[in-house]
Amino acid sequence: MIKNNSVEQFGISLKQYNTFSIDIKAKRLVRIHNEEKLVEFIDSNEEELFILGGGSNILFTKDVDKTILKNELKGINILEKDESTVKVEVGSGENWHELVLWTLKNDFGGIENLSLIPGTVGAAPIQNIGAYGVELKDVFIALEAIHIKTGERKRFSKEDCKFGYRESIFKKSFKGQYFIIKVILELTCSKHQLHTSYGPILKTLEEESIDVPTIQDISQAVIKIRSSKLPDPQKIGNAGSFFKNPEIPIAQFQDFIKKYPEAPHYIINEQKVKIPAGWLIQECGWKGKREGDAGCHKFQALVLVNYGKAKGKEILNLAKRIQKSVFNKFGIEIVPEVNIFY
Repeated sequence: MIKNNSVEQFGISLKQYNTFSIDIKAKRLVRIHNEEKLVEFIDSNEEELFILGGGSNILFTKDVDKTILKNELKGINILEKDESTVKVEVGSGENWHELVLWTLKNDFGGIENLSLIPGTVGAAPIQNIGAYGVELKDVFIALEAIHIKTGERKRFSKEDCKFGYRESIFKKSFKGQYFIIKVILELTCSKHQLHTSYGPILKTLEEESIDVPTIQDISQAVIKIRSSKLPDPQKIGNAGSFFKNPEIPIAQFQDFIKKYPEAPHYIINEQKVKIPAGWLIQECGWKGKREGDAGCHKFQALVLVNYGKAKGKEILNLAKRIQKSVFNKFGIEIVPEVNIFY
């Protein structure tokens, strides 16, 4: 996808660096290949910096008048291993799905349900990525990061990261302040705990006549499901699920389910219930709807797409209209999962 491997580029289009394929320009792009160069750059630079990983969870709505640090820190190392668990240290610029494939090759379990999620390893804790009953925080031990203004190196534990549903401290009070350089995960190397009850995983395994699944089988099932539902960013611009699934109070849910008894839902605890945002959007008539080159995908209403030359603002305006219609019909607020650069 990336055609130019020079370390520093000026006035470059970011179309090939974001999966929405939004054609906007960056003032300067600097490719970070090692930690030493990162610290050296921070120490000698006084400009405002913007960190970019795989570009799979961002919508650019205008040119970036900042220096972009493109994360390309690589490396996968085993720190500790015993009969039951293994601790793995991963460079933040590694591709997430390639990491999943590496774990499966080594028969390390824990992130097979997170197969085919786009983006880098460094972006995973920022978003606390999750799918099919598993979240990153379930296997997360710690990360190391560098403050992009002071160059200070800091280690963040699971508690420090303040993980929530598609949330972390790096999307809140520390947003844009730290360059994550490595992530440490604890995986299983025997007696893997399989998660098959969430979504259509079990059904997919049954269709394949798999009665006793392995972690590799789980991964293949997830890949099959995701490939059938989500468009390939290489073929049509998108950032996967655009909105978070809303969590509503139980009292509001009781009123909601009386009006819409057919609505899918997931009970989180005694206080909250999760409603699929895709269902809400579909019920408002947005599924498959297109406005110019911006649209709502025909197979998955949760995914907004760029059919060719849509501008970021056009996709954002479509998202806002979807939000408004969902709130007007259901009284439920849906918020973007995708990071928006205004």
